[in-house]
Amino acid sequence: MHIRDLPYADPGEPDTRSGPRFLLWLGRNQLGGQLKSLGWGLLHFLGIAALPYTVGLAVQAVVDRSGTRLAVAGAVILLAGIAVAAGDTMLHRTAVTNWITAAARTQQLLARRTAVLGAALTRRVAAGEVVAVSTGDVEKIGWFVEALSRFAAAALTVVAVCVGLLVYQPSLGVVVAVGIPVLALAVLPLLPRATRRADVQREKAGHATELASDTVAGLRVLRGIGGEELFLERYRRASQEVRTAAVRSARMWAVISAIQVLLPGLLLVVLLWHGIHLAREGRITVGELVTVYSAVMLLNYPLRHFEEIAMAYSFSRPSAKRAARVLALERTTEAKGAPADGSHSASSEQVTADNAVSYDGTVPSGDLHDPATGLLAPAGRLTAVVCGDPDAAGRLAERLGGHPAFEEAADLPSVRLGDVPLDDLSLDTARTAVLVQDKDPVLLSGTLRALLDVPSSGAVSPKQALAAAQCDDVLDALVQGSVADDPMDARLTERGRSLSGGQRQRLALARSLVTDPEALVLDEPTSAVDSHTEARIADGLRDLRAGRTTVVLTSSPLLLDRADRVVFLHEGEVAAVGEHRELIVDEPRYRAVVTRETDDEAAESDRVVATTRTGIDLPIGIDIEEPA
Repeated sequence: MHIRDLPYADPGEPDTRSGPRFLLWLGRNQLGGQLKSLGWGLLHFLGIAALPYTVGLAVQAVVDRSGTRLAVAGAVILLAGIAVAAGDTMLHRTAVTNWITAAARTQQLLARRTAVLGAALTRRVAAGEVVAVSTGDVEKIGWFVEALSRFAAAALTVVAVCVGLLVYQPSLGVVVAVGIPVLALAVLPLLPRATRRADVQREKAGHATELASDTVAGLRVLRGIGGEELFLERYRRASQEVRTAAVRSARMWAVISAIQVLLPGLLLVVLLWHGIHLAREGRITVGELVTVYSAVMLLNYPLRHFEEIAMAYSFSRPSAKRAARVLALERTTEAKGAPADGSHSASSEQVTADNAVSYDGTVPSGDLHDPATGLLAPAGRLTAVVCGDPDAAGRLAERLGGHPAFEEAADLPSVRLGDVPLDDLSLDTARTAVLVQDKDPVLLSGTLRALLDVPSSGAVSPKQALAAAQCDDVLDALVQGSVADDPMDARLTERGRSLSGGQRQRLALARSLVTDPEALVLDEPTSAVDSHTEARIADGLRDLRAGRTTVVLTSSPLLLDRADRVVFLHEGEVAAVGEHRELIVDEPRYRAVVTRETDDEAAESDRVVATTRTGIDLPIGIDIEEPA
């Protein structure tokens, strides 16, 4: 196990049943590194433990005026010093390696789970908590994992010293053997309270982080409505609660540290008093007294690791619990076929008997069909979908992409691309076949070139995609705000916040167009642009995606008028299919959604339609029945 091996090709499948089980799983996966750290730790601590014995030999050699024994004691002290230095150096090296690799493994697992969950993650876990887990929590988890081997080395050293003192000088060794366990276990009654206070601090810190994240994300809106001070005051109160909780937690750990100083001091006083009494009686020599005293004094160093492991566990346990909770999240509908790495089992090559179609792992093609709503998007055509409920439109977009994340989808039949159910594909294959761009796409920081460097078919160049998405003014804005002459080398700020909402939306559309998927699903791709730009985008989208399956969920008349086929959904089912100009006349519910008519306006429109059909001017409120 080396840092150069990061990132891991496969970080493994974690045990997420609880926080302690997750910590134990991390430790088992780093067993080699733990054993190395334990070995170097033993060399370091035993070298320290050997110093008192050699010092006692040297003192006794001086008392006895023996130059030979003094020289031997000096040589042994030199060897012990070398062991201490070498052990400390390598212990630090292996401990840091354990810490970094444990933190990196946890971050890889979190990143993989985030990629699998997609939009479902923020529905189940607050964004602030995800940030806290992937930053501060992984550090605390790594701290406990690396401290575990150092604690084991310290514990074995303490046991070895106690046994050695019992053999070397039983009359004083008994005092040490009784006192050391008391020192090690004295703080145990205080640990539950310290852990609870640490948990409260972590909970309040997570809430403050979540509040700060939400405030920063909505800062532009807050400034528009003058709400900065309100949210600033909320964050100020939250941060003060974190400070108060941190002080309460620190007080408890200060008490524990004080006990760790007080009790060893008392043990030394008792040991020294008893040793002097024995020396006066001639039962022990001065060198033996110095040896035992020095050994107990130096035991304070390994004993400090007992306090450290208690702190590390108290701080890492809630962090591991949060990490395990995120890692345990599953999508509501999992793929019945191949796993996300692209491999597939024999069962994935079979679908249901009534649709007996073999799947060989290639990306399928054909009509995109949703049996739950009756929606059919013919292959190679631009289909617009009108849905009066924006939330329902978002859920439909996720379903069309395969493996939706919402709970209601568990009992719904799978969306099919051609003859293949998307639920029978691996997540990677389903996303390659059908790409979904939601209504709030995210732009990552970096250059525009990096933003558009995404897996693609290669048929659409970034230049073509930017032109179709009408990004000329966006490129000019990026050049003006950057030192780069080439707009592709201009840098985007975090989430593209330096751009307007319409500019961000068009860059996201260009990124989706570059991928050139078999089927592209766009959820309100032009909601933040003006009508003139929207009309040009509609034309560019139609031309660039000619011959490719495209579904646009929108209520914009400009996009609807350029679609090959318009599908109107009402209460979760297809209510009408046709062209925009036909539906706007023949379907009142469609017209109400697209034109945003009020009830009075809808009644007037119906009267006008009836007048056009019959030639009779009817008053509002009188309906007619068309002849059979």
